[in-house]
Amino acid sequence: MKKFVFASVLAMACISLVYTPAMWAQASDSTISIKDPAEYNAYQMASTQTDPKARAAGLETFLTTYPQSVVKKEVLSQLIDTYQAMQDSNQTLSAADRLLQADPGNMKALFISVFLKKNQCLKTQDAQACDDAAILAKKGLDTKKPAGMSDDDWKKQTAATIPIFHSAIALDDILSKKDIKAGIEEYRQELMLYTPEETQKGPGLVDTLNLAEAYTKLTPPDAVNAVWFYARALAFAPAGYKPIIEKKLDYWYKKYHGAMDGLDAIKTQTATNLFPPGGEPIIKAKATPAEIAHNVVATTPDLTTLNLSDKEFILAEGTPDDANKLWALLKDKATPVPGNVLAAPVTAVKVAVTEIGKPKSTDFTINLKAPMTCADMPAEGSEVKQVQDFLSANGVADDNSSKLDTLLTEGHRRVKKIVVDGNISAIKVAVSDDAKTAHIPDFIVNLKTPANCSDIPASGAFGLQPAAELDGTYDTYRQIPATATVAQTAEIVLREGFVQPEKKEKKAPVRKPAAGHRTVKR
Repeated sequence: MKKFVFASVLAMACISLVYTPAMWAQASDSTISIKDPAEYNAYQMASTQTDPKARAAGLETFLTTYPQSVVKKEVLSQLIDTYQAMQDSNQTLSAADRLLQADPGNMKALFISVFLKKNQCLKTQDAQACDDAAILAKKGLDTKKPAGMSDDDWKKQTAATIPIFHSAIALDDILSKKDIKAGIEEYRQELMLYTPEETQKGPGLVDTLNLAEAYTKLTPPDAVNAVWFYARALAFAPAGYKPIIEKKLDYWYKKYHGAMDGLDAIKTQTATNLFPPGGEPIIKAKATPAEIAHNVVATTPDLTTLNLSDKEFILAEGTPDDANKLWALLKDKATPVPGNVLAAPVTAVKVAVTEIGKPKSTDFTINLKAPMTCADMPAEGSEVKQVQDFLSANGVADDNSSKLDTLLTEGHRRVKKIVVDGNISAIKVAVSDDAKTAHIPDFIVNLKTPANCSDIPASGAFGLQPAAELDGTYDTYRQIPATATVAQTAEIVLREGFVQPEKKEKKAPVRKPAAGHRTVKR
C-alpha cells in the first residue's frame, strides 16, 4: 500500500508524543506506602534523580531489586515518562508493555503502546506491527473508567486516546487486512470525535488525508469523497506538502468531472466543513464515453472527416445506433492505418537459394508449422547450415522435402547462400491512445498479398506517406467490453490491405565543372 507512505511522512512531521501528568491521572489508593525502609530509600533515590539517564537507570535497578513492590505500577509509569523525555521509543514501548502486564487496563500504557506500534506500522508497512496496534486499540476502546477516577479525568483521557485507537484500527484494516471499507468507517468515526479545529493539525489532519487516500483504493474508487477530503487536507496542510496534495486533488477531480471548473467552490466548502453538508459531496460527473461519442456524431456534419482515432472511439464507445451510423459510412471504404504495430505474425517464409555458378536464385515459399515473429527469422548473412537447420525445424515437412532438400541433394557446398524473409498475411495495429497504452490492437489489417518482414518499419509504427503507410478497406467491426484493467475498445477488421513503402527524398545530383573550366578561388 505505497500510497500511505506519503501520509506517514506527514504524520511524522505533524505529530509528536506529548502528554501531561494531569491527563494521565489514574485512580490510586492513597494508603499505599512502602514499609521497608531500604525499599523506600531506593525508590526515593531513583525517582528524585533530575538527569533522565540516571533516573531511568535508578528506576530499572529498583524494579530488578524489588520486582513485587507495591509501587511497581507507579515506577513503570515514571519510566514511560523518563524514556519518552529521552526520545527513546523502544524503551518507552518496553516500559508500557511491562505496565500493561501489571495493569492490563492502564489507559496510559495502552495509548503509548498503540501510538508507537502504529508508527512502526506506518514506517515499515509490517502487517504484524499493524495487527498489534489494532489489538491494543480495540482493548483500549473496551476499557472502562477505573473506580475512583473522576468523570473529568476520564473524559480528558478518552478524548485524547479514543480517536487514536480508531486511527490504528483503520490503518490495520487497510494495510494488513485489506478491508478498505472497514478502514474508511474507522477513519470517519475518528474524525467525528474531533472538533473541527482539531482536524486542522496533528492526527486529525493526517487522517483526513489518509481517509482521502482510502477512498481512492476502493474498487471502483470513490472519487467524489476522495476529492472532498483531499481538498480539506489541502486547506490546512503545511506549505511543503500542499503541492503533493494538490496534484492528487486535481487528478481525481478531473478524472471524475472531466475539467477543472467548480473545484474552487469545493475548496471553499471544505475550508469550513470537515464533512460535506447533507452527507455527500455534490460534484457533477463528466460525460460518459457513450455521451461524448453521441455528441460528436450529433454535431459533426460529415463523419468521414473525423480522424481515425476519433472514428475508432465512436465505434468502440458509441451506442449501437451511433456506432452503426458511422459504420454505414465507412464500410467498404479504403483508409490508411497509422499506428503502432503490435503483431505481424509470420506464417510462411520466402526462400531465395543462390547456387555457385548460377547468377539467378531459386525462389520458393515454405509454410511454417506455427506462426513466428520477424525477430525469429535468421539474420541476413547467416551461414547456409544455420538457415537450413531453421527451415528444417520450423518448416512444413512436405515443402522442405520437395523444394529445399532437392537443392541440397548433392551436398550444401554447391549452395552459395540462402536468404529468407517472413511472409505476413495480417498486421495488428494499435491506433488509439487507449489501445497503445493497453497494448491491444484495435485494427486488424488482412493483406491482399503477403508482406515481408522488411516491409515493417524499423520504428515499429506506420504513418502517412511519405512515411511507410499501411492501407486497407473497412470490412467488419465489433465492440469489446471493458475489463477491470482495460477500457472498452473496438476490433476493426480491414481487408485487401497493402503496405506503401517509405518514399525517400531523392538527393540532387552533384554537378561537376564542365571540361575545360576550373573553379576560380576568390
